[in-house]
Amino acid sequence: MNFVDHGYFNFFFYFILVALFKMVMIPYDLIIFCLRRVNNTKLLIIYFGAFFTLIISVYFYLFKIKSNCSDWPKGLNNTFLENNSSKYGCQIKIPKKCTFKIFKYIQDYTKLRKFDCKIYNNKRLKANLLRNSNSSYISITSQKIGFPLTNKDPICLKGLADDDDDNNNNHLYKYVLNNLVDMDNKEILNKYFKDKMPEVLIDFSENERPKLIVNVHFNKTLSDERKLLEINSEPYSNNILLLYMDSLSRANALRQLKKTMNFFQKFIPYKGGYNKKYPTEIFHSFQFFKYHAFDGYTFTNFPFLFYGQIKHNKNKHLITKYLKQNGYITCNVHDLCEIDNTRTFHNYSIEEIYDHQYLTCDPNNFDINVNIIRCLYDKQNNEHYINYIEQFWRKYKDNRKYASLFINHGHEGTLSVIKYQDDIIAEFLNRLFYDNLLKDTSIILLSDHGVGMPSIYYVYDFFTTEIYLPSFFIIINDRKIFLMKSNINIFKKINKLL
Repeated sequence: MNFVDHGYFNFFFYFILVALFKMVMIPYDLIIFCLRRVNNTKLLIIYFGAFFTLIISVYFYLFKIKSNCSDWPKGLNNTFLENNSSKYGCQIKIPKKCTFKIFKYIQDYTKLRKFDCKIYNNKRLKANLLRNSNSSYISITSQKIGFPLTNKDPICLKGLADDDDDNNNNHLYKYVLNNLVDMDNKEILNKYFKDKMPEVLIDFSENERPKLIVNVHFNKTLSDERKLLEINSEPYSNNILLLYMDSLSRANALRQLKKTMNFFQKFIPYKGGYNKKYPTEIFHSFQFFKYHAFDGYTFTNFPFLFYGQIKHNKNKHLITKYLKQNGYITCNVHDLCEIDNTRTFHNYSIEEIYDHQYLTCDPNNFDINVNIIRCLYDKQNNEHYINYIEQFWRKYKDNRKYASLFINHGHEGTLSVIKYQDDIIAEFLNRLFYDNLLKDTSIILLSDHGVGMPSIYYVYDFFTTEIYLPSFFIIINDRKIFLMKSNINIFKKINKLL
């Protein structure tokens, strides 16, 4: 482990190791202390007998009883991992000790600190924003400050084809902050932002409780143009919703995202297969128990997900290019100030830029690796991102569309922060579902890898097992599967006749 890749978190982990070493030395110090001061041998035996009995009792309770992994192979709808290597050729090594069960309460720092975004101190947020900005379009008296679009201005994309990812992200961050605009200044807006009006602004009129306001702009011209392209193909799904969660193992998704997993569980195949909400449509959930990560590292797994090929292949095209050619409106929301998945590859064209994009280049947004919930203007930051995705989904309800949401709340060592996203994500999915906005939609919830940060969970094989078993759950509309099956049966009959 080094102190470069994950900064202060590894530095903190180093002191955990020191603390553990000190704890090991405590019994030794006690023995020396007692041998020097206690002359009564019988009393000494009783003392150490009680001490070691306590240690053994705690050990058996925590590591033999409390950390039992019997439910670890369990999936949705009381299904279990089928782990017969002779039948399937691949056997998953089930952890001997699920240490998360032991430490989950003492590592839930959000709950222990009673941290709430509504009581978060917002007084210095405006000053912090202005201090980091050199924009000539705002002043200290500006009350409504808009963030420039990151997918419209060539200046924003300039320099992003370099080989250094850090330089790319730094360039993007500076561009956004240096182009903040006073939304009340109509002259500047009409002159410089006429065709690229900000979709996200911060309202500081109530100074102590600033509000982040999202307003996704519906582009009718774009909508009509893409509808004309729809006739060129018949895709499996007219809508694709991708929920990407960094550092979330399959097991931790089931542990921490209970309501979201219940949404997926609704569509586990059952007799009849029909869903009451859409009697003419058939939805199925699929859950992946086995290995599907190439590595325990994000950028090793990214290429296959968004490019369908390895990193060094020269003929690389981001998935958005093909989506656009087939009539999809594309959208990406990232909770960090990064040029989304194109930061993994370079030399991309304008066809590979998302039609709508919200990247969080706000100095008031917490970075990743934080072991408490991340707040942004009175709410968890993910509430704003979900709001953006939902507005996009509703405004382009008559179009084919693709939307991806990148969530990094799982990128920390306690495995507990991600659970505070459960209500937000589950409510979002249910709103779309009950408003009949998920017809002909594929929903994909996945991660790049499982546990991804150093922590106390390195104990036993819990960490190393989960890191290679990331989340992968899919809901698909099976209408076309049944059409395909019908065609296959017809072909079989024709083949017999021939």
